[in-house]
Amino acid sequence: MTERDPLLSVRGMSVRFLMPGGRRIAAVTDAHFDVAAGECLALIGESGCGKSVLASALLGLLPANAQTRGAARLGDLDLLAADERTLARTVRGRLIGLIPQSPAVHLTPVRTIRSQLEETLAALTGTRGRAALRSAAEAAAERAAFPVDHLDRHPHELSGGLAQRAATALALVGGAPLLLADEPTTGLDRDLVDHTVDELRRHIDDAGRALLMITHDLAAAERIADRVAVMYAGRIVELSDAATFFGTSGPRHPYSRALLQALPDRAFIPVPGMPPELGDLPSGCTFAGRCDLATDTCAAQPPMTDTVACHHPHVPEDARA
Repeated sequence: MTERDPLLSVRGMSVRFLMPGGRRIAAVTDAHFDVAAGECLALIGESGCGKSVLASALLGLLPANAQTRGAARLGDLDLLAADERTLARTVRGRLIGLIPQSPAVHLTPVRTIRSQLEETLAALTGTRGRAALRSAAEAAAERAAFPVDHLDRHPHELSGGLAQRAATALALVGGAPLLLADEPTTGLDRDLVDHTVDELRRHIDDAGRALLMITHDLAAAERIADRVAVMYAGRIVELSDAATFFGTSGPRHPYSRALLQALPDRAFIPVPGMPPELGDLPSGCTFAGRCDLATDTCAAQPPMTDTVACHHPHVPEDARA
């Protein structure tokens, strides 16, 4: 893939939660990655590995007991250093669109989906007039496969899948240069998953926008992603071109390879064991306790070298010759 200038550049991002008694939860540790205009980076990993915390940090939506370090630059703006006024008035919705992991929580419960779409359209696109707003809201709904005849319903009247599609429609209307999609296919059947990821792909292709998609759905990631970032126990352990990651040679980190082998259309073998608690991480490689390749060397934390953080990365056959 041709090298492109990053729209979002994250360097050394760490997030710690200060708990009662002085205990600290290391939710994200030293994350480094870029997302270019016209590119989708899929961030994958098991539940609880820190993916959603990373997205919340970019939007300034962390709770008061969170502490962040590092930088996350969107153009000239460091998102981690921005104040709430800047985030609320400039970033959320305008520079960064969000498809949230729990859409029902983000939808206003006492207002219909139509009124929420029309308000968002008026605020972000300048659309005016009752007829124009109605037409634009219906077009936005159709784009996200949300049934137009459900627009006058309230969030509590929607299924989880419909709430997900409503949230997707709201996230797309502003045309923000960066879209964060946190599990955007949750609650959708396979046909709607394909429709959603295809629409997200069109969204970034049409105007050179960037997409950071957090997902556990590797089939969806394979369908849409240009690159893949694998997160384990708060750390990004591999960055790979998507064609390589899902192709014959496959990923290089043992955890990444285990994730793929757990898929039903592959070996269908679950990743053995359980990930460590983020509040009690081992000092060395955090995957060592679940890894068949672990040796005494793994007592030390592996650095990220050549896009993989592993003392014993997989070497493709063509590279061994």
